[in-house]
Amino acid sequence: MAKLSDEIHSEIQRLCATGDELAKARRFADAIPMYWTAWDLLPEPKTDWSAALWILAAIGDANFLGGDYVAGRDNLSQAMHCPGAIGNPFVHMRLGQCQFELNAVDRAADELMRAYMGAGPDIFKDENPRYLAFLKTKAKDIETPKKPWQFWKR
Repeated sequence: MAKLSDEIHSEIQRLCATGDELAKARRFADAIPMYWTAWDLLPEPKTDWSAALWILAAIGDANFLGGDYVAGRDNLSQAMHCPGAIGNPFVHMRLGQCQFELNAVDRAADELMRAYMGAGPDIFKDENPRYLAFLKTKAKDIETPKKPWQFWKR
């Protein structure tokens, strides 16, 4: 795989770090343009670059957290065409959550199960419990995340 120039890579990292800080402050509408500016720096075909995955995942995450589930679904679906996306538990989880919020329950179940299979129940520990509860209605033996003090119950 080709490598980005140091200048472009550094600028992408800077823009994404700024976007991450804005997203951490729940300023998703300000974070998303930072990520898109980073995306625009990728040479064509953009989805061939490893950086494309983390840029689109950040955009999709900000879309989801900001309540724009259609954009989140679309951007995370596009991320699935990037190197390393298939099998990435976080990307599958966020895409499944967007699908769930859009009432695409079969697609939601598929993506949430991929996240669960890739990372186990702990990937859901900081998420709204409704996603794991939904997954439990679709599959047997779904566990809930363990609390730190429940380590002996494995």
